[in-house]
Amino acid sequence: MSESVLIYNALCLPAPDVEALIQGRMIAATPRKFINPGQKFALYPANVSVNSLPPKRHYRSSFLPIAQQVMDNSDSETVLIKAWARCERCEMLDASESLESFLGLTVWTTEALQQTRSQRPYIFLAYLRVYLLSQPLEVPVYTLERHFVPLSQQLTVSQENPVLGDRLFTIRKHQLETRQPPLHPELEELQSALASLTITNPAAKQLDQDIKAFLGWTTEELIQQPDPDLAWINNIAALGDRSKEQDEGKSNYQAGTEFENIVRKSLEFLGFTVDYFHKGGAGGVDVFCSQPYPLIGECKAGKKIPNDTAVQLLNLGTLRLQSQELFEQATKLIIGPGEPTTQLKDAAKVHCMTIINPETLEKLVKLQSKYPNSVDLFKLKEYLKVGQSDQEVEKYITKVNQDIKLRSQLVQLVKKYLENTGFERASVDSLHGAFSATSLNKLQPQEMHEILIELSSPLTGYLGRIKGENWRRDRFYFLRDLPTPQI
Repeated sequence: MSESVLIYNALCLPAPDVEALIQGRMIAATPRKFINPGQKFALYPANVSVNSLPPKRHYRSSFLPIAQQVMDNSDSETVLIKAWARCERCEMLDASESLESFLGLTVWTTEALQQTRSQRPYIFLAYLRVYLLSQPLEVPVYTLERHFVPLSQQLTVSQENPVLGDRLFTIRKHQLETRQPPLHPELEELQSALASLTITNPAAKQLDQDIKAFLGWTTEELIQQPDPDLAWINNIAALGDRSKEQDEGKSNYQAGTEFENIVRKSLEFLGFTVDYFHKGGAGGVDVFCSQPYPLIGECKAGKKIPNDTAVQLLNLGTLRLQSQELFEQATKLIIGPGEPTTQLKDAAKVHCMTIINPETLEKLVKLQSKYPNSVDLFKLKEYLKVGQSDQEVEKYITKVNQDIKLRSQLVQLVKKYLENTGFERASVDSLHGAFSATSLNKLQPQEMHEILIELSSPLTGYLGRIKGENWRRDRFYFLRDLPTPQI
């Protein structure tokens, strides 16, 4: 359990600076006076003039929209204290030191610190380890600029919610101490450009979170909230499992059309290209997909699948595609609830057709939703066996989940190994030794390397990679968590 800490006062910093600390964008502060290392205090977001400079000259362009928003919302009779901090180091900047040497690791401009240097005898640079409060504390506004302000009541806080984890903070502290430049300034600019879109655009919000995690601005787990635009995936099975009671007031045609529509939407979501020229209705095939391979499907909502479904798919498919060769090459799929009759199973085997339940399709779509692009349509095709194929597709879903679970374990392995050793990067041999000692899974070093390469791809971004002279000299580091599937 985390040790409790008593806090009696709060360090006054400009409100945008406090926001940058809380977001993990920087670990630095410029207090008015020297702060003893080890000293603990709350962070008071003061509504003060920023060294008499307008925000656009005080803050870097990548942070300016957030700084402006914070200042616009700070006109109140009270303020909220959201975090506390412990000073890890405090240094007085040498007058001869170039301010540009470390500004890339902060949100300030060179002009801002030059202004501060002209107004104070010294500039103190404090390294702060920041922790979030479990509940924000509302305090009155202090109108006079002060170094510390007292709290009306002492706070009992803990270290359970650090903005940055131990390893990440150590790396950031070392960067600041050695005046290293930021690794990805172009991504900071991209994140800034996304800031105004995140309120209304879910895709921009997710990308914004991913960029923050990649930049190391937060170690908070990216909990995927249910996307309201994907609520339909929970209705796939229900729309297929129709009954007279459920569809009172609806015609069979209407109920069937709703099921056809959601099947098409599901197949598109999985990555198929649906050809809407071959649309369902009277005398038409229900679904035709042209890419990545031809797939023709018949949808049957209701409590059972009619015996003549296979013959119907055969006749309509051949008629509408106008190519016997294309029809024979296509994957032929019947989607409907219930147990197929013996007659339908026999017909499906004769004509090389696959039968699956709507529940199975829903499981595939949910897998794709939780782990985008995890469903490989060509590998899925291998499990679409002739006849009733739900069990085979279930095997494929289980295999994908097991593959993701292994990759999640390797991401956690890299994370824990670096935390325990204090190293910044890890070799394949070191990781393989740690993995072999803690896991029942058996992986050869080169197999592990291939998966680590996959996880460090720019399109996945769970790990980072420093390329070596050969695969054994590659080095990997942690970027963000991969959630473990529930198998």
